[in-house]
Amino acid sequence: MTRALLLLLAVVGALSLSTPAGAFSRQDVTISSADGTAITATLTLPAGPPPASGWPAVIFMHGLGGNRGDMLTLAQTMGIAGERYAVLAYDARGHGGSGGLIGIDGPREIADVRAVFGWLRNRPDVADNRIGGWGVSYGGGAAWNSLVADVPWTALAISISWTDLRQALVPQGLAKTGVMAGFLGSLDPKRVEPEVFALRDAAFAGNLATVGPFAAARSSLPKLKGVKTPVFMMQGRRDFAFGLEHARNAYRALTGPKQLWVGLNGHAPSSGVAADTPAMLAAGAQWFDRYLRGDTSAPLARPVAISPENWRGQPRRFTGLPKVVVRNRGSFRARGGNAIVQAGRYRFLLPRLARPAEVFGAPTVDVTATTRGGWSRIVAVLSARTPTGKEIVVAGGGVPTRAGRRTYRISLSDQATFLPKGSRLTLTLGSSSLAQNPANLLYLDLPFAATARLTVTTGSVKLPELATPVSR
Repeated sequence: MTRALLLLLAVVGALSLSTPAGAFSRQDVTISSADGTAITATLTLPAGPPPASGWPAVIFMHGLGGNRGDMLTLAQTMGIAGERYAVLAYDARGHGGSGGLIGIDGPREIADVRAVFGWLRNRPDVADNRIGGWGVSYGGGAAWNSLVADVPWTALAISISWTDLRQALVPQGLAKTGVMAGFLGSLDPKRVEPEVFALRDAAFAGNLATVGPFAAARSSLPKLKGVKTPVFMMQGRRDFAFGLEHARNAYRALTGPKQLWVGLNGHAPSSGVAADTPAMLAAGAQWFDRYLRGDTSAPLARPVAISPENWRGQPRRFTGLPKVVVRNRGSFRARGGNAIVQAGRYRFLLPRLARPAEVFGAPTVDVTATTRGGWSRIVAVLSARTPTGKEIVVAGGGVPTRAGRRTYRISLSDQATFLPKGSRLTLTLGSSSLAQNPANLLYLDLPFAATARLTVTTGSVKLPELATPVSR
């Protein structure tokens, strides 16, 4: 999906951005990583002699299953590969022409980033103190993790990625099985570290003893506090793989120049491109112009931008993270106390919205329930039916359960979703997200014992909402 997303970004940008790329040369190179793995890359240089201090440069890092060609197209679209910058795009380990096996941005991948950075910095025609990085999704994880591993980036632009891998994949201790299966299913298993599949199987089984250390070695958030490197973050409003919390928490931690654009594109359920994509890419290019080329002719915009769902050419800008209020959107009580089996579900209709609401954050569901016979999880999906009949999946989440009667707090995916006045919210509870809709693959329906039963008693739903909606 990530490769398709980047190709579509490039197409949209090519149609919408007017910055001329200019003439440049291109050469394919091979860079040796610390363990001897060959990393294939392509370098583009502007035509003509370099400045006395060398060209400012940007290293582009692609998404999972992608390759350097995707990123070269994007760099050219943005006007970065051309007359102003040296550009190096490389195939990540286990991708394209590079050797090695995919380890999900682990220590070997970060060593690769360091080797690629060092190779570029050592060129006499590149300014060694003006090298930036642009990473999307998997490549964004490499950018974040290399930053806290002291790769000396001058500036970064990071799109739809993670800062806490455990939170992304096993929030509240329950694996997002559909997300994990989707990402890994797109890869050639012969090019993936066996450890990755072992961790997937452990997470699916609820055995998180080894998942924690694996995720910690691939998470940047604990080390981001106080980092002063300028970072431009682009996170999707509705991205069920990597929610808003990854960029929002990074924004809070960073102490240097920073901007956050909450946009319309992202992983599912968003589309690969959206109406605001050209404007967002242009803002990313301006970020590099300021911090790599020293171009301060354009004033800095207010640092937080949120694209309204009804995009009309400009995001709504804030001086910091926007004010959010938490509202109780309804309580429910199950009738009769009837238990369900794995194929069953509970569905509760909540009151219609008396006014528009724009969810911004992670909704919470409190559920009192009894489990027995081996029932091991509760998955909650919040959806809405608008007055025009459109169904919107607002968010989903789940928790592991223990036998007996207990109260669970389920934190759903962290998103931004506009709900028009008169929308009717529905909460669906079951053993997977498929209980809401067979096409909702966020949490797969892994098997239970035939004796497993779930009885729901009561619960409530709370929504974090923008104090002033930006959409209409």
